[in-house]
Amino acid sequence: MPFTEKLLTVFEPIEVSGRHIKRYHVTADPAGIAPEVQEAAYAMLPKLLPEPDGTPPATFVVLHRGGDDGAYLNAYSWAWDNVLHFRGAAAGQPVLGCPDRDPTHFVPLDRPWIGCVWELPPILHERDAWVRHLLTPQVPDLTAYLADTMPEGTTGDRP
Repeated sequence: MPFTEKLLTVFEPIEVSGRHIKRYHVTADPAGIAPEVQEAAYAMLPKLLPEPDGTPPATFVVLHRGGDDGAYLNAYSWAWDNVLHFRGAAAGQPVLGCPDRDPTHFVPLDRPWIGCVWELPPILHERDAWVRHLLTPQVPDLTAYLADTMPEGTTGDRP
């Protein structure tokens, strides 16, 4: 199967359950991810977030619309100061335990997978941004971290 990078779109952070959520969307469709899929994914998000532990309450998500009926929501939350907590959900993908092919019917995943090749690029960027803005400075700067996102383009674009 030939590999093709997918489109990466960055959205303004939102707040969910007291956490600041940086948002990345991945899709091959230039029109982006349908609003009803986005709405269903973000409704699932509170179930994927860890309990507060004193770490600045920051998460980044990758919402990925596959080429078939599948939609995937990966929530990566900072915990224990420097650890990345992961929980994911999927919709429309029966092979992953989804009850149907509806891309708005998200269910939490119980597999230990952290993402596919199109979902992984933001992890490297977010690791570096966390170190740059929260671990290295004398005074951690959550606002600067939230503003520091991977550039839009394709999933393979890196500065």
